[in-house]
Amino acid sequence: MNQLALNKPKNKTRVVVAMSGGVDSSVAAALIHEQGYETIGITLQLYDHGAAIEKKNACCAGQDIEDARRVCEELGIPHYVLNYESLFKNSVMEDFADSYIRGETPIPCVKCNQTVKFRDLLKVAKDLDADAMVTGHYVQKIENNNIAQLHKGLDDSKDQSYFLFATTAEQLNFLHFPLGGMSKEQTRKEAERFGLQTADKAESQDICFVPNGNYSSVVEKLRPGAMEKGNIVHVDGRVLKTHDGIIKYTIGQRRGLDIGGGEILYVVNINPQTNDVIVGPEEALYKKSFLIKDLNWLADPIPNEGLKTHVRIRSSGDMLGATLYPHDARHYKVTFDEPQKAISSGQACVAYDKSRVLGGGWITRDHQERDL
Repeated sequence: MNQLALNKPKNKTRVVVAMSGGVDSSVAAALIHEQGYETIGITLQLYDHGAAIEKKNACCAGQDIEDARRVCEELGIPHYVLNYESLFKNSVMEDFADSYIRGETPIPCVKCNQTVKFRDLLKVAKDLDADAMVTGHYVQKIENNNIAQLHKGLDDSKDQSYFLFATTAEQLNFLHFPLGGMSKEQTRKEAERFGLQTADKAESQDICFVPNGNYSSVVEKLRPGAMEKGNIVHVDGRVLKTHDGIIKYTIGQRRGLDIGGGEILYVVNINPQTNDVIVGPEEALYKKSFLIKDLNWLADPIPNEGLKTHVRIRSSGDMLGATLYPHDARHYKVTFDEPQKAISSGQACVAYDKSRVLGGGWITRDHQERDL
């Protein structure tokens, strides 16, 4: 099951497993070890160890590090903990705060995979002379004509391909995902078969460094003064009330606006230059086109006449018919077959060909100002 298909004897093939302390990465390590590969577990300490212990069900928290260590002891494999607190703060947490200040809705889990895990940890694996790195993500790597393709996990309910869209072709060649063809239920059964203490462990909830889902408190701590007052303005120009900070609002938000008058209103735009939160009726949320930047593409180049595809614009969103076009040196244009609502800058747009991830990029603010 889940053979790595590397051109070396298994007992001479060194594999680093990224271990978060949860059941998924624990089973990934157990499967690789069972197959006879030289297996090394590595866990990242991403934020203050003492504070992390108090946060339950969080990736790379204090208890998770201890759980990963004990799993490696049970398997009889080496385990190392790397202190990446400073790197994580600079690459992920501060970017998260700055993104909210820019009026965006960030996805720190993608940034973490893009930087700390698949850039920096992967470099550590290569420095250890590893032949491959394994993670517990629910995605599949499929070889086609000697080219590695990234595909959705077999279990749609657990698929994590949206969060890994920024994985480069070079990284993909080095990575392996032994759980991609399994369901969560199968993973837990495997954990029970191996007798792992993490077999019944609860899944991570929310963002690891955000206690109780309170994003604004984290932003304010990282960027004192970010809670600057401003106006909530109707799309027709009327100033309706003041607010305590744009970091408390996201595109498509309806609850918490506390605007009287009986009209149902949604956040349709956030302007960091004027510090205004723009609200309007539901139909104002719909857009036909938008731009993405920093495209990571894993397929043939996008032709000038456009590429018909399906895209996902939020991690739990539907597959939406769309066409991708080259726009300028830094951007690509995405045009939906049918207008869609609540397109949020800072989120990712990921393109698929059935189960295959073609690539993706970050949604920019341009669509909020005008229809392209």
